[in-house]
Amino acid sequence: MAKPGSLIIKELTRRNLDVAAIVRSKNKLEEKVPTIEKDVYSLSANDIKDFDVLVCALGFRDHVEEFSSSMEHLLTILAGLSVRLVVVGGAGSLYIDAEQTIELKDSPDFPKEYKAVPTAMSESLQLLKHSSGVTWTYVSPAETFDAHGERTGHYQLAGEVLTRNAAGKSYISYADYAIALADEIEHAAHLNQRISVYS
Repeated sequence: MAKPGSLIIKELTRRNLDVAAIVRSKNKLEEKVPTIEKDVYSLSANDIKDFDVLVCALGFRDHVEEFSSSMEHLLTILAGLSVRLVVVGGAGSLYIDAEQTIELKDSPDFPKEYKAVPTAMSESLQLLKHSSGVTWTYVSPAETFDAHGERTGHYQLAGEVLTRNAAGKSYISYADYAIALADEIEHAAHLNQRISVYS
């Protein structure tokens, strides 16, 4: 199954942008791009100082506390650099009310067994929102984030509130999400903001 990070690399290389991947193991990388083979906690400011943008697409299903610890490390090494941080976020921290008081993960119908990951991701988003000295954008997908969905080339932008399309669905494919994130990388239109995308 494709991962968001892989499709983001493909989308960026499709646009003829210079891309390097930071991975724990080169053997797991499908794309032929320059690589830095390091764990996130081994990454230093010197490794990334010449980047324009650092994309964070880390996932921690079994060790959810690492969403925050890895974010703290990235914020530390990015402080004082001109490198923008663009984060592949989650939908669980999107608000479901206009007053922005209830997150999707806290809604009555949200399955309790799946709550740990969005709770941890929400905490890492708060670290971004309260940070200083780092320019960032956090991009949340729709509620249904489809790894197998087609690349239509179309998407809609929204903000902090979960938004549904005309059919009442909150949906986006990984491939169309990658387009939205690549557009944000190129245009830097939402600095120090969380945005969301759906189609």
